[in-house]
Amino acid sequence: MKWRKAPDELISFLAEITKDIDCQPRKMFGYPAYFINNNMFICAFQENLVIRLSEKDKARVLKQYKNVTEFEPMSGRVMKEYVEIPESLYRDKTAFPKILNMSVKYVSSLPPKLNSKFRR
Repeated sequence: MKWRKAPDELISFLAEITKDIDCQPRKMFGYPAYFINNNMFICAFQENLVIRLSEKDKARVLKQYKNVTEFEPMSGRVMKEYVEIPESLYRDKTAFPKILNMSVKYVSSLPPKLNSKFRR
């Protein structure tokens, strides 16, 4: 399966919104991704932004924003805590910061992933 390259604008956007968050940049699926305590919380995937949410927040976001979808990097392989956020929503200066804060709060509450091959 061939994936499309993430737009430079999305890559720059991710770098900008994460600059004040205590997180570590890495690559996931060949795309830029950001981790808190070795747990991925946000990344680029093709032309979309992917973000991790608690099950409760994920359900709320999927219900509130009809253009948000569950993250399925390969057909039939849904990543249960992740959703894809299209550009129209991640550029929304009112809605997106709330979603980002939900993600940071949730992922920060998770125990550090100690068995990660990316451990530093």
